[in-house]
Amino acid sequence: MTVLKHLGKCLLLFISFTLSNPGEVLESYNEVHDRKYYEQRGDILWEVPIHKKMIALTFDDGPHPKITPQILDLLNQYEAKATFFVVGNRIDKNTDIILREINEGHEIGNHTFSHAMFNRNVSKQKISSEIEMTARKLQEAAHVSGGWFRPPGGYYNDRVVAAAKEQGYKVVMWSWHQDTEDWKRPGVKKIAQKVINNARNGDIVLMHDFVHNSNQTIEALKIILPELAAQGYQFVTISQLLEAKHIEEMMNEMK
Repeated sequence: MTVLKHLGKCLLLFISFTLSNPGEVLESYNEVHDRKYYEQRGDILWEVPIHKKMIALTFDDGPHPKITPQILDLLNQYEAKATFFVVGNRIDKNTDIILREINEGHEIGNHTFSHAMFNRNVSKQKISSEIEMTARKLQEAAHVSGGWFRPPGGYYNDRVVAAAKEQGYKVVMWSWHQDTEDWKRPGVKKIAQKVINNARNGDIVLMHDFVHNSNQTIEALKIILPELAAQGYQFVTISQLLEAKHIEEMMNEMK
């Protein structure tokens, strides 16, 4: 009986604390660690160090009915493959573009349903719902399941990682030195120079195929693709980058 009374008091204290300090309880289930923590656990990917001259171009926020097809045309011209992180509420009206991306050898990632920002106060339920709705749309439209998830704005924490894992996704960000910030429309030259001047083997480059009233990303690609191709770089999907890394490690073990 004494033990039961003690447990009852503890429960009452916890309930009282929860009601008076909801933010602190929420935060305890919303831990944010540094990059090293997530990389060592294999929970989040920023880049893939590799000896081969490979780069993964990624495009967020699409599909866009005009911009995305032009990007696909350019990629096709240079035999380049890329990863597109799509927003779920844009899939129904652009299913043909999603199918084209797949048919041309590109990779499709999940970028939430409504481009929701997962700051500290967003519940795991909300995160899961955003991922699940887009996952369902991709399955219905193109039979795409699982793969890569990129949280809008680059917001990540334990909840984001857990919600993504539960639905068969791994969180992927981008190389910190390869954030083109093309969504700010900084100018074609700045976007192109950002990528070219900072190019390293295994980079994951962040760009967008949905920027309101802007063709700067398209024009920048007309500079980036031929220049890096001339330097010997191969443009691959994130999965292809990881596969190449795996093969490289196997070959090293055999030596």
